[in-house]
Amino acid sequence: MAKERIGILGGTFDPIHEGHIHMALSAMQGAHLDRVLVLPTGNPPHKIGITPAEDRWRMVCCACALHDGLTPCRAEIDREGVIYTVDTLSILHQDYPKAELFYLIGTDTLMELHTWRNFEQVLSLCTFVICPRPTSVSPKVLADEQWRLIALGGRFVALDADVVDVSSTELRQALRDGQATPHCSVPVREYCKVRGLYGLSPRVPQGDKWLDRLFADLNQHRFMHSLAVAHTARQLAIAHHLDPAKAEAAGLLHDCAKCLPLSAMQQLCRDHQLTVDPDILQSGALLHSVAGACQAQDVYGITDPELLSAITNHTSGRPGMSKLDMVIWLADKIEPTRASYPLLDKVRMLAGFSLEKALLTSLEGSANYLRSSGKTVHPLTLQTIAWLKTLPETK
Repeated sequence: MAKERIGILGGTFDPIHEGHIHMALSAMQGAHLDRVLVLPTGNPPHKIGITPAEDRWRMVCCACALHDGLTPCRAEIDREGVIYTVDTLSILHQDYPKAELFYLIGTDTLMELHTWRNFEQVLSLCTFVICPRPTSVSPKVLADEQWRLIALGGRFVALDADVVDVSSTELRQALRDGQATPHCSVPVREYCKVRGLYGLSPRVPQGDKWLDRLFADLNQHRFMHSLAVAHTARQLAIAHHLDPAKAEAAGLLHDCAKCLPLSAMQQLCRDHQLTVDPDILQSGALLHSVAGACQAQDVYGITDPELLSAITNHTSGRPGMSKLDMVIWLADKIEPTRASYPLLDKVRMLAGFSLEKALLTSLEGSANYLRSSGKTVHPLTLQTIAWLKTLPETK
């Protein structure tokens, strides 16, 4: 059986951005890797004043959740003191004894390898994958250095890939200045704004505490999705002259109970003495919205009835939905990390100018999909569709 080929991408990731992701994905394809471990460093020997490790870890988790084959790894972040590559590689060989390890570096790093601690031992522990990066060093000097390291036992794979040059320093400044940050994914950007990183004022009251709890309660994909929904809800609220802060908060918390066991969701409803439709009570896909409103009250201290209603109604819908209810329903369905599905582009387009038309299109699409799959459409959804068709906005 062939050994698993595992790439290793280390870095401060402050924050993780498109340049890092491009490097990892290019290495997966060009070096035929099975996956890439993404290792945020805990206490790098050459950098001071960096963002707390757990914040960088969460941003890495969000970024990796968007791409198959990228796996966040805590091999460095959980260690205390100064961390060196030779130690990391030794630990990873223990963790993955049957794997072949490939360490990703940029062209600019090739000239620095000889300065790494115990670099000859490092050469024996991995194959280096050289990813193109801007450098002032001439190709001849780079080639000479590579051959010198090969003579010492080094192994190298040189990638033929486009250069995506992103400066973390410039990215942090752009976030501070409120400028566009296209090289930073929406969930990572939203995390920075809610948390108040890089000199930003925290945009959601108690957002830091909420993020701590959400990261503990949700899986990484659901956490990433919640951030993307919060971003989209805020944008929709601005477009439709609603309260963007309330929409963002509801989006952030809309799935706060999603990863609870069904029995725990049912218990929350009993604790709140809610009478829940039997069909909803037996479906985690539907019940998590009702349980989420309970969780939002009990754990996150939410008392605003509009916010709680938006969380409650983001699955099956209900006749008489408020504008905020519609915003959260739609944000959940059209956030930018959503995998493509029929009518997605149309719903996104409609959402910009008519919440009612967008919601009707989305609900009808969901109902048709359920019917074609041999599943039953919940009566609340059918009632909501019928109600929407009576509104002047959908005529």
